[in-house]
Amino acid sequence: MTATSKVAVLRTKPETVLRDYQRLFELVGGAHALDPRATTILKDNITWHFPMPSANTTPWQLEGTILALRGAGFNDVVCVQNQTVITNAFKGEDLNRYVPIFRHYEIPVRYNFRAQDMTWVPYKPKAKMLALDHIYPEGIHIPDYFAGKNIVHLPTVKTHLYTTTTGAMKNAFGGLLSKYRHYTHSWIHETLVDLLAIQKEIHPGIFAVMDGTTAGNGCGPRLMEPIVKNVILASSDQVAIDAVAAKMMGFDPLGIKYIRLAHDQGLGVGDPREIELVGDDVSNENWGFKVGISTHTFLAWLAWYGPTRVLQKLLFRTPIVVIPTFIGEVEQDYLYWPLKYKSVAEHWRATTTWGRLFQKYQQEGVLAAQVK
Repeated sequence: MTATSKVAVLRTKPETVLRDYQRLFELVGGAHALDPRATTILKDNITWHFPMPSANTTPWQLEGTILALRGAGFNDVVCVQNQTVITNAFKGEDLNRYVPIFRHYEIPVRYNFRAQDMTWVPYKPKAKMLALDHIYPEGIHIPDYFAGKNIVHLPTVKTHLYTTTTGAMKNAFGGLLSKYRHYTHSWIHETLVDLLAIQKEIHPGIFAVMDGTTAGNGCGPRLMEPIVKNVILASSDQVAIDAVAAKMMGFDPLGIKYIRLAHDQGLGVGDPREIELVGDDVSNENWGFKVGISTHTFLAWLAWYGPTRVLQKLLFRTPIVVIPTFIGEVEQDYLYWPLKYKSVAEHWRATTTWGRLFQKYQQEGVLAAQVK
């Protein structure tokens, strides 16, 4: 079968990872996927402001992508951050060691929740929406800053309690929807497809660089077991890169609703048989990952899919929203992190090569000066 999409995958190690990210970009034709005349937005992924391995964009992923873009002549690069009801962008970019990289490479940072950086404006998609027009009957709003600019997504390879896996397509969620995007969770698969359709309308170039040096297995996207896998991926096809990552994790890509819907709508290729893999051969990878169950998983199911979903409007679109928001913050930041996941992250830093590389970033800020 003739391949209709291309995904680059490389096996890597800390000693070569920055060079490998630049090679990855070249292998899959990253420069041709982006408009050289347009500003390029880096959209990193801060899933949890704490430095939980596999949950967030890695500092070497960020630095390697910047080097690849600069090497290809893309010098007008800016990072855009978003917030959620329980994730602090400023804390996240600090604890995950992005700030020294931004400073070193003179990458300006804008925040889609600050009025001085961008304005949320009404947007009427040309594509037929599957869910967003019903979820937001008052109209879909997006940040005005995004229109006309390239976007490079920086997700990681991990599982997700709502979508089974999460990657390039889900990474648009934080940038294009407001802080209250949790309204969409009952229709999350359809929402991701709608967002990809919107991206194709507003961005002259779309690209994704995904880090699987340490992948996340479990409930996701925060409460996970970090497992060293030593791979990195890139593609201009957001559906294809998510499909390849899903297959490596051990899932049937077309059995995941958001991948199937996007594939069927022609927004990308979700069938691994129609994807050309370049770089290292990972066609037989199957890590056997599973989406686990926790108290948080059960509460999320009740809120978005269970019999109590009829209370969503009351709980999440009225002032009462402060209650579940407070519960979520306490659960994530004051129970799960200090009682379990802080020690998981510390163990990863002490016992893995990638953890030690993260510590080097903590101490030295950037790595490129050491790479020959």
